[in-house]
Amino acid sequence: MSRDRRSSAQHPDRLTVVDEIFLRTHRNLGTPIALQGLWRTADHVDRASLEAVHSALRSGPLGRRVIRPAVLGARRRWQPTVRAHTFDYDERPIPISALFDWADRLGYDLDPEFGPGWRLAATRLDDGGSLVSLTCSHALADGRALVIAADRAIGSAMRTGMDATVGERPERPGGTSDESFGAAGIHGSSTARADSSRDRHTDPVGEREFDPVRKARPYPERDSDWSDAMRQWRIVLGGTARALRGGGARAAKRTVEPLPEKDPGRAAITCGAVVQCPTTEWEAAARSRGGTGNSLFIWLVANILWASGFPGDTIEASLPVDTRDEPCVDNDLAMTQITVTRDDGPARIREKSRAAYEYRMTAPSGMPEEILQVIPDRLAHKLSAGAGERDILCSNIGPLPDSLLTLGPHRCIGVAARAIHPGLSANRVPRTKLSGYLCTIGGDVVLSLVSLDPVRIPSAAVLRELLEKVGGPLLPFTTW
Repeated sequence: MSRDRRSSAQHPDRLTVVDEIFLRTHRNLGTPIALQGLWRTADHVDRASLEAVHSALRSGPLGRRVIRPAVLGARRRWQPTVRAHTFDYDERPIPISALFDWADRLGYDLDPEFGPGWRLAATRLDDGGSLVSLTCSHALADGRALVIAADRAIGSAMRTGMDATVGERPERPGGTSDESFGAAGIHGSSTARADSSRDRHTDPVGEREFDPVRKARPYPERDSDWSDAMRQWRIVLGGTARALRGGGARAAKRTVEPLPEKDPGRAAITCGAVVQCPTTEWEAAARSRGGTGNSLFIWLVANILWASGFPGDTIEASLPVDTRDEPCVDNDLAMTQITVTRDDGPARIREKSRAAYEYRMTAPSGMPEEILQVIPDRLAHKLSAGAGERDILCSNIGPLPDSLLTLGPHRCIGVAARAIHPGLSANRVPRTKLSGYLCTIGGDVVLSLVSLDPVRIPSAAVLRELLEKVGGPLLPFTTW
């Protein structure tokens, strides 16, 4: 990733190789991925607080879209936009048992190129609380980046008027009232139902090269498509020649399992579960087994998959690594992997992980990864198919800022981060069978699990049973 990372640092308005891999998944070239942050509160969150967050997100780092280059070989670039999906707030309470059914549906209609790539939504729960979701395309951000974007938006909303009086209309960037843009305005009609406003966007005017709300130009050093194309071709041609002299290049292999005869009554391919555990209890359980909180996490995900009936004696685990040097909203990550055996405990996994973090997955046969940005998308997909996919994915997002524990005056009883897979085909499922996402906040470890194996883990109830069977004897879980 080093060459691409230097290039993107010099020209942050250009997409990286990783950005484009995730962009292709939106065209059914790979496993579709959207990232999701979830906030659960004990009381009913007022609309004004969330509309302020929505407005801040529109002018924040998630407010951008992909622009195609005019020159062959140049990389796609980012352009700021204040266009956004209408903020959806369903006032009709849903049962707690349907919490993840609601959240799983929020990855639809995210398009980082031709439409808004993120969505903020909320619903009331039948226990008197609320559930808030921020979902974005993985092309826009990785897990840590989504946390940064949410933290900035919540902080900005609090600074610029969380306590605005009811009925006061916010100003349009540049001083124009949202009266001028129709009934939906910036945030949408306050009386609009979620199902009637779902496909409307809040900015009919469309894109703005530099939005006045932004404190500074986000991409001050824009280079021309011609210069970028020349740079890319030099890297690709020189690197390819070296790779061919070394024996040629091979496409990465991807394992894809077709599902058995599809049950007409089963529509969902994935299912999810979220549990919380006091950080002190989690760390104590890890230490008692010679491991760390992270190695206990990997052990838990692997053994849940084995408990589901996974037949292999070894499990390949894909481990994302945060590579950012400073807080930034992008895909600043690399991938590594370890092999877990049935006899491995947290101590052995700790040793394997420590060694694996010194080595990152790279392009096959020494080919320059920039080649994926100068060839047609379908060919690029074939060369990178299955990149990073293993039997399980264990993404440790790390500590979340305590500022995410409040939404305006409302205290959150749970905050979780995970990925969902909108539009995943029932005909082909990826190699990855179970994904885990770990974060810490407010004295708790929060574990989110997403199953991509509808045969062995057909429902959220089964996933919770497996989690309790494997982790229950070790940890005092509280289930969402």
